[in-house]
Amino acid sequence: MDGKLTRRRFLVRTAVPAMVLGMQGPQVLSAAQAAAARPLIRRGPRPVEVALIVNGTQHRLEIEPRVTLLDALRERLGLTGTKKGCDQGTCGACTVLVDGRRIVSCLSIAVQNEGKHVTTIEGLAQGETLHPVQAAFIAHDGFQCGYCTPGQICSAVGFLAERRPTDPHSVREWMSGNICRCGAYPNIVAAIRAAAGATA
Repeated sequence: MDGKLTRRRFLVRTAVPAMVLGMQGPQVLSAAQAAAARPLIRRGPRPVEVALIVNGTQHRLEIEPRVTLLDALRERLGLTGTKKGCDQGTCGACTVLVDGRRIVSCLSIAVQNEGKHVTTIEGLAQGETLHPVQAAFIAHDGFQCGYCTPGQICSAVGFLAERRPTDPHSVREWMSGNICRCGAYPNIVAAIRAAAGATA
């Protein structure tokens, strides 16, 4: 008998493996069904309760321990004045004040700030009266697109509270963590120096 592949031989060679796989099909299917029937196991940390004092008001939130202060402010409290820029702590757009100290809120975990006083751009003004830094930014046109402005202002408030020198070089140095993509730096420096009462 020669080794020539005939139609009959082709059908036999392909039909036998198909029949074997067909017999195993119900076993594979039942295993898949069993896996699908198993309850899903929750992965990751469970929500915890945290009390945040933001702009003088206490808020109780249930959030996962890994939620950043930035996301808690924006997504849970609706305080969207604090901007999300790089989300890596390099642009300064998310700067807020915690107990009077400026921090980038994208690198701070919300639960770490329980019991501390968080001040965002929304909490700087007293009613209709702007904070002196806010008023100076307006008077000196210290912004263009405005995206970085809340972080710039909060950082400037923290900078002035640190009682550092307010000569132009020092202001640029100590405000270097806040990036303005529009390049409004000369006006930002002028605004901060005016708010500090420094002479040009």
